[in-house]
Amino acid sequence: MSSDIATFGVIGLGYVGLPLSVESASSGGLKVIGFDVNQGVVDGVNAGRSHIRDLTDAQVGDLVSAGKLEATTDMSRLAECDAISICVPTPLAKTRDPDVSYVIAASEAVAAALRPGQLIVLESTTYPGTTRDIMQPRLEKTGLVAGKDFHLCFSPERVDPGNETWTTRNTPKVIGGVTQACSDAGTAFYERFIEVVVRVSSTEAAELTKILENTFRAVNIGLANEVALIADRLNVDVWEVIEAAATKPFGFMKFTPGPGLGGHCIPVDPHYLSWKMRTLNYKTRFIDLASEINAEMPVFVVDKVREVLNRAKRPVNGSKVLLLGIAYKRDVNDVRESPALDVMKLLEGDGASIVYHDPYVPQWHEDGNVHESQELTDELLSGADAVVIVTDHTDFDYARIVELSTALVDTRHAAVRAGAIPGGDAVGAWIVKG
Repeated sequence: MSSDIATFGVIGLGYVGLPLSVESASSGGLKVIGFDVNQGVVDGVNAGRSHIRDLTDAQVGDLVSAGKLEATTDMSRLAECDAISICVPTPLAKTRDPDVSYVIAASEAVAAALRPGQLIVLESTTYPGTTRDIMQPRLEKTGLVAGKDFHLCFSPERVDPGNETWTTRNTPKVIGGVTQACSDAGTAFYERFIEVVVRVSSTEAAELTKILENTFRAVNIGLANEVALIADRLNVDVWEVIEAAATKPFGFMKFTPGPGLGGHCIPVDPHYLSWKMRTLNYKTRFIDLASEINAEMPVFVVDKVREVLNRAKRPVNGSKVLLLGIAYKRDVNDVRESPALDVMKLLEGDGASIVYHDPYVPQWHEDGNVHESQELTDELLSGADAVVIVTDHTDFDYARIVELSTALVDTRHAAVRAGAIPGGDAVGAWIVKG
């Protein structure tokens, strides 16, 4: 695995799979075949186009031209691969239970092409036990045995979209196998193109590592959000309190409140562990409480919109509200689990007319409806009864937004941080104008 392997297959060419494909093809001396069920994604990659914001067309196109990267929908070609990484979605069902149907489908595709000597690695975030309980039996139905005839590992993805400092190559990579031999093979393989590989004793340890990372963030964000609710009732600026606490050089790690959690990881991953522990008759109290607090933040934001409209003696019903940013975080085009959706639905439920502007999300599809980003003209800003900063994109002109808005709710403290409002001139911690 350290030198003889020639072909690497990556199942799923999304925000995890495509960067992994590009990095391994660029620095691992590998030929990479990317597999995806979306023909448009496959055609785009083969044409040298990147659909992932963190990768340029040139990065993809140069590898395609050199014959080091190609994409296909033909899963039978998995047989050509010496190592296979599975990077498919693991969403939550409506009942908040893990949906591992994509993992099962990928496992069955791999099983149909499995041959001796292959390394199979699951990278999709999931609950502890998935690799051993879901994947291994399906692969071993072929008659091949994990740890003897082929190698099976779990190595959680640690992609942070939009982060230019920590990338696929320099972010330490955790890996655990179903046997020690599997861990040996997986470690040797990833060390070809990942700077630091962190080996753990089992697939379950690797699976729980990823869940812990994002549960840690979810719980601490939940604490920051609860402090924000407390500070609001005490008429204290929560941002001032957090910045003051962050001056302590030990014993405090800064987390900030916001309109709610978004993205695939933090709002979703802790529920995998909660579900798993419910099957073992254990209640994850910290996780469940943090999830409840975080889920309530869009309601708090809408209450602030109502408050600022009430000051102008306007009802929510019939008011025009402009949302600035609907991506789940700064400078990305990902709207998965974005709290902006909840804010929009709650305001529309009260009869408000909602428009949005997001330079990264020209269209937003939800519940069969198509919303389109509006050009951020002076007329759009000044004509809105209330403007809400939901996502703090760096290319927003916050001084202009403050100047032209009649009323402004800032859920990210962005206008003050950008210096658009002099210290002490904001109306409040959340309602900064109006």
